Amino acid sequence: MLEVLGYIGALFIGIVLGITGGGGSILTVPILVYVLNYNPITATAYSLFIVGTTSGFGTFQNFKKGLVVPKTALQFAIPSVIGVYITRKFIVPKIPETLFYFGSAQLSKETFLMLLFAVVMFLAAYSMLKTKKEEEAVAYKTNSLWITIIQLFFVGILIGLIGAGGGFLIIPALLKIAKLPIKKAIGTSLLIITINSLIGFTGDVQNMEIDWAFLITFTTFSVIGIFIGLYIQHYINEKHLKKIFGFFVLIMSFFILYKEVFS
Repeated sequence: MLEVLGYIGALFIGIVLGITGGGGSILTVPILVYVLNYNPITATAYSLFIVGTTSGFGTFQNFKKGLVVPKTALQFAIPSVIGVYITRKFIVPKIPETLFYFGSAQLSKETFLMLLFAVVMFLAAYSMLKTKKEEEAVAYKTNSLWITIIQLFFVGILIGLIGAGGGFLIIPALLKIAKLPIKKAIGTSLLIITINSLIGFTGDVQNMEIDWAFLITFTTFSVIGIFIGLYIQHYINEKHLKKIFGFFVLIMSFFILYKEVFS
């Protein structure tokens, strides 16, 4: 029964990716951890392959519609993908199994990564749900090329730690820095997610045994979902897309926080 629920979840991962251009990995990790009982380290690795492959199909479809800006995608992807690969290959395997002790309690590596996942999602949701007046109150300035590259590199490290494709981090940057309209930001983010996720996953292939039969089956359901999501996206306006994305990320952040702290 749990396996069936997992594959239904895989379908929804693709639908969310197709509609919002991100958030698929936000579904993937909780499904793998809480429904299919994978440990967070394996789940974050599998998430990179599932979301990367699914995003690749979505990128192809959006490219045909003129909703992908390849130059912008490469500018964002190159610094971040270096950070992702370094993190998955070298940093994650070196994190100790227990980070801190609090009397009789302890903070494990797995719990730390899931809590970090929840915090990043909450901040991303806040960024996406700001009202127009709040956004105007903040003065955005154009950063130098090197500052932007450094920021993207650290975004890559964060993506590597939480095993996400990074759409919920990248879309706000594409909206505010690259000044892309929401639908082009979504299409371009899928290409960045594809590059980040699949190259990041190669770091995991060298560090763990992969259950390819499960991974390919799960990914197939997710790919079917992204075609459904891309179809639905055609009928949703840009303002609603941004709100849907933000509220979805916010809800999932509270869900993971509850599971890790109170369960």
